Amino acid sequence: MTTYRTHGNGSGLVLVHGAGPGSVTWDALVDRFTDRHTVILPDLSGSDPVPDPGEDLTLEGLTNELAAVVEDRDAGPADIVGHSLGAVVALSLAATRPELVRRLIPVAGFAHAAQDAYVRTVMRIWRDLVDDAETFSRFAMLVAFSGPYLNGLSPAALEDVAGAFPPAGRARQLDLVLRLDLRPLLPLIQAPTLVIGCAADALVPVHHAREIHAGIPGSSYAELDSGHVMRAERPEEFVTLVRDFLGEPVDL
Repeated sequence: MTTYRTHGNGSGLVLVHGAGPGSVTWDALVDRFTDRHTVILPDLSGSDPVPDPGEDLTLEGLTNELAAVVEDRDAGPADIVGHSLGAVVALSLAATRPELVRRLIPVAGFAHAAQDAYVRTVMRIWRDLVDDAETFSRFAMLVAFSGPYLNGLSPAALEDVAGAFPPAGRARQLDLVLRLDLRPLLPLIQAPTLVIGCAADALVPVHHAREIHAGIPGSSYAELDSGHVMRAERPEEFVTLVRDFLGEPVDL
């Protein structure tokens, strides 16, 4: 069973991490939602900072893990927020297990990678750097944050940010990204959906978020002036978007 943590009380709100060290990536924002929600923080396969065990990650497998967490908490239908690779898993869950998803917010997501030369190249370079921890982390920092954000950090803070991207365990996640094509699932999504794009995203260019929005019937769209990691660059704007959308009534 996938491990997960919970905080707060209320309706279920699942925050799904992207490629990286797992649910801890959401910790700075959890308290902003616990007044209304039981915040559920799963750690999906691939997020453990240990050497890869060898078997490939699959979208179906990660989707099943997320579904099991919602079912284990008896939280369905739950509100699901997913970032980056987590957005892809959240979209897959909404398309294949609609009874588990009340509202959906994919953030800085992508519908495909293999057919996008830019994303494919960035991901391959990043994947090829997993054996060079310092270069891997600094490359991740460059593509995860916007230039203005990085230029506004002190030298010490810049080093802290660079250290937030350990390479251990990342290879399987990046290999999965390079194989993904979610486009056939998008028209199947029925849950009220707010797609959030990041205008200055150098890892997954914002046209991917716009494509997700175009592919989901009736979805809404918002864009932040941010790099890929919007929770660090634009936390207040992000929290406001999420809280406002989750506060809207939903016909079940």
